[in-house]
Amino acid sequence: MMNITAAYTDLYQITMAQVYFGTKPDGRAVFDYYFRHNPFKSGYSIFAGLEDVLEILETLEFSSSDISYLKQKGFESDFLDYLKNFRFKGNIYSSKEGDVVFPNRPILQVEANIIEAQIIETLLLNILNFQTLIATKASRIRFSAKDGILLDMGLRRAHATGGYYASRAAAIGGFDSTSNVKAAEDYNIPSSGTMAHSFIQSYEDELQAFRDFAKMRPENCVLLIDTYNTLKSGLPNAITVAKEMEKRGDRLLGVRLDSGDLAYLSKKTRAILDDADLDYVKIVASNQLDEYVIKSLKEQGAPIDIFGVGTNLVTGKPDAALDGVYKLAEYNDTPRIKLSENIIKTSLPYKKQVYRMIDDNGMFYGADTITRFSENKIALMEHPFDTTKSLDLSSFKHEPLLQQVMKNGKRIVPSRTVTEISKYSQSRLEQLPNEYKRFQNPHIYKIGLSSTLKKERDTLIKKHKF
Repeated sequence: MMNITAAYTDLYQITMAQVYFGTKPDGRAVFDYYFRHNPFKSGYSIFAGLEDVLEILETLEFSSSDISYLKQKGFESDFLDYLKNFRFKGNIYSSKEGDVVFPNRPILQVEANIIEAQIIETLLLNILNFQTLIATKASRIRFSAKDGILLDMGLRRAHATGGYYASRAAAIGGFDSTSNVKAAEDYNIPSSGTMAHSFIQSYEDELQAFRDFAKMRPENCVLLIDTYNTLKSGLPNAITVAKEMEKRGDRLLGVRLDSGDLAYLSKKTRAILDDADLDYVKIVASNQLDEYVIKSLKEQGAPIDIFGVGTNLVTGKPDAALDGVYKLAEYNDTPRIKLSENIIKTSLPYKKQVYRMIDDNGMFYGADTITRFSENKIALMEHPFDTTKSLDLSSFKHEPLLQQVMKNGKRIVPSRTVTEISKYSQSRLEQLPNEYKRFQNPHIYKIGLSSTLKKERDTLIKKHKF
């Protein structure tokens, strides 16, 4: 885990906090975290980053150098004295990390002193938006790869240290291992890697490069076979080394293709390996892979066992960012709303709960209902803005999604490993009907309001509308 202080925020958060400190230091606020659109034109998203947020918040403080810098920026001494003792002491209610989530419904709620809630906003958005984006991308790639092995190898193409968190999120989304040594160490993710072309180029002879590598690294040995000519040089040399390894009691794990027509080359490679009685040698493919390329390779019958995915995974290509927001919903027990000419940007007031509808087969019905926090049984779900649309909920099981995970600044739920979160995420995806997972025109998951919340929101709209 990287060392983060409370100065990991935007200046305007601290500027607002100083005004709060001087005018209403004891105000109690409720903020909602949610996003407005699924990335990648997907029918769902995978919530990720919660464990990191909770771990950081438990020890978050301003360092002495942070205070010195803020003093230089002209902040008042009494406010700086307050920041010296700053700690987050609020409550957090959240969906479980790894859950399948959808736009325009609270995924996480912060209930805290308004200064504390404001200062943590940027950090929370920074971590949750990015990891949710990457976990969703990884989940889509996993859906394409089916039972193929997925290797995250994107660190060198990532946005600086964002690659560290990208590897964690990729594992949550369904990747099997990472080339990122630090993330593998810190998050207990399986690590793996092959070799670079430069290793082979440093030798006068490709065969000798393979021999040296195999002797020094006989376990999990994968040879990169496209440096000069895949079928005429790399593959024959790899077969020679594989046979030499067999005589020593070792086995070549795989060969890697990193250029050319991957479908054609993998088929030819598989046939040649099998003819050499090396049917156990796996084929690894890399080179600008994403969910669509892998889907195409699968449809072409490419016999690829392991997919190494880099740039398109860790940068969240083509979307690059999740449009997550953090909106005030309640202040000192009084509802708050943000209006907009763009109706989708009108926020929801009050502290809230979200219920997922589960059918008799244990599948998600395709509807999450947002309610006042105190509501526990909802007979009807109403469309947020269309008065002619509603849904009878009486026949469904209601699953509350927001659970308290932090109380008075201390987490109250056990920590979960990346592996545990990933398994949970896969189990939740199994409950999501396939029409929401397809890449072309996925079905839209319904998000509605309880009658009580809708009525109270509409009352606030009328109150504040000019």
